[in-house]
Amino acid sequence: MLIYGVLGLAPFLAPPLIGYLAPERSALTATALALYGGLILSFLGGARWGVEIAQDRPRGAVVTLAMIPTLAGLALLMLPPSAQTAKLTGLAAALTLHLLWDLRSPGLPSWYPSLRILLTAGAVVGLVAGAALLRG
Repeated sequence: MLIYGVLGLAPFLAPPLIGYLAPERSALTATALALYGGLILSFLGGARWGVEIAQDRPRGAVVTLAMIPTLAGLALLMLPPSAQTAKLTGLAAALTLHLLWDLRSPGLPSWYPSLRILLTAGAVVGLVAGAALLRG
């Protein structure tokens, strides 16, 4: 899981680096970064949904909450291009909130919190760096 997770950080970390090295590409790299952030946010919500429905008696509240990351990601991605900084910082905030939810949730594998802390930290660094590059 760690190897897959760390490899999954490349799309968070490469766009800001490319944007820094090739400023004329910063708008394109910011778009790629936002899209990947939205996909990962949706993926995390789906993972929580899957964990819950695997239970003998899934809790409706958790199933409902697990749908919010996908909707939040979609809402952020629908912001206009002029709000790219808000998209990136909003995705960083949403990933952080999802991490906090995961850290407070019982029933997840014992290794999951430490993996999520590492991966969320990497994702947030990439998203915030991408937003900072846009601000110049």
